Amino acid sequence: MEVNRSVPPATVVPILVYPDVRAAVTFLTEAFGFVERTRIGASHRAQMAVGDDGAVIVADVGADRRAPAPGGTTHTVRVRVPDVDTAFARARDHGAVVVEAPVDREYGERDCTLEDPAGHRWQFAEVVADVAPEEFGCETVSPWPAYRSTGSG
Repeated sequence: MEVNRSVPPATVVPILVYPDVRAAVTFLTEAFGFVERTRIGASHRAQMAVGDDGAVIVADVGADRRAPAPGGTTHTVRVRVPDVDTAFARARDHGAVVVEAPVDREYGERDCTLEDPAGHRWQFAEVVADVAPEEFGCETVSPWPAYRSTGSG
């Protein structure tokens, strides 16, 4: 992949619309620990780093772009973190609305779901066990490259 210092280096970059870009950047920095990398205009957009290899673009309302409306969920952004309980406490303490407190899942993850002031849903997750999809009723169609067997059987 070519390098361009003007865009986040992640493969998938959600663009989330907020009524106030600067307030969103402040909240995402304080509550979630994201890092602002690029500011585009005073209140148009911001590119934010999420962990070691993730990114989010915070965009303003305009044209056909709208922030989430109360009473419905159109998306949830899942972010891997080293410690869900710490991420949960930080976000809650900075005003995130708790949708679901941390819980251990049968598929080997511990996660929680929070909502930011604009209504975007965020799910923070950490691995607590290595579980094959078949162990909880799923089917592996094509293994993720990092999990492909290197053996002959």
